[in-house]
Amino acid sequence: MLKRTLSAAVALAGLTAGLVATPAHAVGFRTTATNLNIRSDAFLSSAVVKVLAGPANVDVDCQKAGDTVTVAGRPTTKWWAHLPAHNGYATVAYLDTPGDKLPGVPECIVDPNPPTGDVTLADVQAMFGTRIANPTLVNTGLPSLNQAMRDANINTPRRKAAFLATLVHESRLEYNIREIGDTRPYGGRGYIQLTGDFNYRPAGTYFGIDLIGNPELARSLQWSAPIARWYWTVARNINPMADALNMGKVNAAIGYPAGAEDQRRCDSFKNALRYLSGSVPSGVICTRSKAYAGDTSKLTRAQFDALGQVPGTVG
Repeated sequence: MLKRTLSAAVALAGLTAGLVATPAHAVGFRTTATNLNIRSDAFLSSAVVKVLAGPANVDVDCQKAGDTVTVAGRPTTKWWAHLPAHNGYATVAYLDTPGDKLPGVPECIVDPNPPTGDVTLADVQAMFGTRIANPTLVNTGLPSLNQAMRDANINTPRRKAAFLATLVHESRLEYNIREIGDTRPYGGRGYIQLTGDFNYRPAGTYFGIDLIGNPELARSLQWSAPIARWYWTVARNINPMADALNMGKVNAAIGYPAGAEDQRRCDSFKNALRYLSGSVPSGVICTRSKAYAGDTSKLTRAQFDALGQVPGTVG
């Protein structure tokens, strides 16, 4: 079973959504940029949780190594400052310190034992109840689905909850499902209900298989889970959205129309997260921002990523 309670130390690793109190050991610094991106983790691919106007005074409680950032006139740095009041990280390159690392600030404590176990049938039944309509079929597909999650670094409660909640609504976690009543050649198939030649073609190219000539491969036991992983990490970059608890953006990335389904999927996300980690943190975002309210189904990854960018932001 995957259920476990995360240690309090995880909060210092960036999982601090909803916390605004400044710890007693925080050290004050000043940002040096206007419109500085505050990210959910110490990586340039991590979701932007806030854009901080500035320069501004900030409190830092810890720092962690992440992506390397170079800013003109400053030392290249791999260090990122955790800003508890803003629930995220800013690169040290945009803080008023002469070195590449903040003086007097401890390194963030990372949970040494994050959940890494495979998902079982009992797990998904506990998370999603009657949505698991065909337990035998779901169980048959779980080995390939667990492998896909390992390959996609879907290895934390937030990422697993978002991925599994998405698939249980797309396919009931049945690898071979075909969208009911959809007779289009490139209609919905498989775990993630791959749809449209604009998805079948690049997915087939990625795996070296002919999905255009043989679209039924998309719901085969061999390819259904890898294709779901491809969409999650290649066609879109969804893990950072899960890290930020932004199910509204996850849903937009999947590409179905905005509406009541967003809340249903968000509720499933919360149920899965509660099961996997023992609680649901504050800060879960269930609705889509205005930028993601339109039809996102046919966008390329670059076009989708551009929707959320604020002109002039840095970091």
